[in-house]
Amino acid sequence: MQANISTKLLHAFLALAEVKHFTRAAERCHLSQSAFSTVIQKLEAAVAVQLVERDTRNVTLTPEGELFVEVARALVSDIDAALSNMADYIARRKGRVSIAALPSLAANGLPGVIAEYKTQFPGITVQLFDALSDKCLGLLREGKVDFALTAPGVNLSEFDTRTLCSDPFYLVCRRDHPLAKRRRIKLTELAGCELIHLAKSTSVRQHVDLLTRGVAVTHTGLEVEHLATVAGLIEHGLGVSLVPELTLFQFRSLNLVAIPVEARQLVRPILIVKQKDRSLSIATKGMLDLIELRLKSVGTSSWHRRGAESAIHIFP
Repeated sequence: MQANISTKLLHAFLALAEVKHFTRAAERCHLSQSAFSTVIQKLEAAVAVQLVERDTRNVTLTPEGELFVEVARALVSDIDAALSNMADYIARRKGRVSIAALPSLAANGLPGVIAEYKTQFPGITVQLFDALSDKCLGLLREGKVDFALTAPGVNLSEFDTRTLCSDPFYLVCRRDHPLAKRRRIKLTELAGCELIHLAKSTSVRQHVDLLTRGVAVTHTGLEVEHLATVAGLIEHGLGVSLVPELTLFQFRSLNLVAIPVEARQLVRPILIVKQKDRSLSIATKGMLDLIELRLKSVGTSSWHRRGAESAIHIFP
């Protein structure tokens, strides 16, 4: 049989066990003596055993009552600890936030937000997984992260998505390239350019392939996994590349130039992706609010450039 015992019953019994007097115990619990007696009777009915012996002058605990004192103290202590722990989570003194993000965002922009959040809420553990889009979604699907910051792709219909910010593309080339003096270029002006590509599994490559489909670009055959490799190949005159603004910090060379591409469609949306019908914790909501405040309101251009202008010449 499952006993229905409230903390009110437990506190009343412990008060009685301590003072051994119904009137004083009732006063301590802010109850009338008759109401207090009813509470003790309810507790005894719930545990199906007599806990106290009463007469007109004295109250004593039965042997079962002596045993139940320790049980009641343990239950009250556990409940108080659980409620205190819950209060810590609500106040963001404890908790965990787990994020999956594209490597470009995880390295540029997001670290500052995490540092600000940790300063405000040092008791919150923040986990960050930097991964390509498919891996980000996989971590989300497996429940290993609370939300993902990634680019559009296939298989997003199972998730809730909204746009965080837009990431415009740039042409990166050497300073001695024929297009290096241009302040802006159009997609059609890339005809004849030898493109160095990122791997087909990346959201950048998928976006670039789609948008250059009708442009007579030349494929160098160089297809690499890492942006640092792309930068090294460009610097040695092996081609040019189209990359999002968030990645420009990777091209830290005074011999390289980044030129904005004039094309409304040549923008990579960065999405906030989370599981449908799954509530976020207070700690996670706080982190997500801060991410949207710091990254969406400022925009990619200004918060990116602060760290990149000294490394690569970026035309406005």
